[in-house]
Amino acid sequence: MTGLVVCPGTFAAAPVHGVPHKRRNGRTRVRGRDDGKRLGAAELGGELGERATLVQFSSAFCAPCRATRRVLGEVAAMVPGVTHVEIDAEARLDLVRALGILKTPTVLVLDSGGRVVRRAAGQPRKVDVIAALGEAV
Repeated sequence: MTGLVVCPGTFAAAPVHGVPHKRRNGRTRVRGRDDGKRLGAAELGGELGERATLVQFSSAFCAPCRATRRVLGEVAAMVPGVTHVEIDAEARLDLVRALGILKTPTVLVLDSGGRVVRRAAGQPRKVDVIAALGEAV
């Protein structure tokens, strides 16, 4: 009879890898300022908001991108002077690389001068977007 030999450490290590991955997957990661990077109308393909701009990097088949579009659109409509600009990440690979965008959706919050004041990867909650706008205005 042929036996299957399994290293006891294999089963012990499997949960250790799975738990951190599971905790990170699907969560919004927020970072602070991006070393004073600024974006203008030329890079965005649209005008900056009078008080702040919500920039969303999306891709065509990204379900969280659609929900993010809705949330950011609602916040922009609710807060005077705030504009929402959506950028197709695949069409703007130059900008994606320059800004270090690693996944979609990624949202940048810009102040009135186009300086990045917050960055979040993943689908944001409306309350978190409103709080991030507090740093921009």
